[in-house]
Amino acid sequence: MAARIYQRPKNAMQSGRALTDLWVLEFEPAEAKKPDPLTGWAGSGDTQQQVNLRFPDLAAAKAYADKYGIEARIEQTPPRRLKIQAYADNFR
Repeated sequence: MAARIYQRPKNAMQSGRALTDLWVLEFEPAEAKKPDPLTGWAGSGDTQQQVNLRFPDLAAAKAYADKYGIEARIEQTPPRRLKIQAYADNFR
């Protein structure tokens, strides 16, 4: 069972940074999704895809993965790049 550990990025549509400091452990899909013949919705029998675990820091997420024998790959958060400009720059 494989998983990935990452930190949520800030939502581009909102200015707030709520829940961006938490680390998330999310399981990789074990099987491909296929359409249901009756409804046409995509689904699979893999219930691990529904599990998202949140941790306060990276060390706690790593410790959980090690404790339960989960092969986890860590995706580091890219550094924030700020584009600092004045309001007058919009009219140049």
